[in-house]
Amino acid sequence: MHILIGSDHAGFDLKHSLKDHLKANGHSVTDKGTHVKDSVDYPDYAHAVAQGVAMEPGALGVLICGSGNGVNITANKHSGIRSAMAWEPTLATLARTHNDANVLALPARYITVEQAISILDAFLAASFEGGRHARRVEKIEAKN
Repeated sequence: MHILIGSDHAGFDLKHSLKDHLKANGHSVTDKGTHVKDSVDYPDYAHAVAQGVAMEPGALGVLICGSGNGVNITANKHSGIRSAMAWEPTLATLARTHNDANVLALPARYITVEQAISILDAFLAASFEGGRHARRVEKIEAKN
């Protein structure tokens, strides 16, 4: 599976741990930044990941910032992106099975590396159930 990953400075270390985990499990990973620990603006990396996922059917995204909120809000501005924040595995599973989430947002300041790996693995192991959820997911996209 191809995973696009990005973070701000608060998620920098966690991003690298997750990249290593993903690669060790046979996934293709594209790192959209940041590539420095200096203070940066999270929307730059959230937009890069969301654009990449939107352009590549089947790809998934992982975004990390201090709270998870900023990257999640930013990613959800993109058409076709359904980003969900999770701080425990069940939320990640439900995001995929019920909401067809294609981006996972993680709060680096509130979870450990081990918890993040467990959440990410749950996200990747799950798949969209369709059925009654498909009707709901179709209603998510704004029709301005």
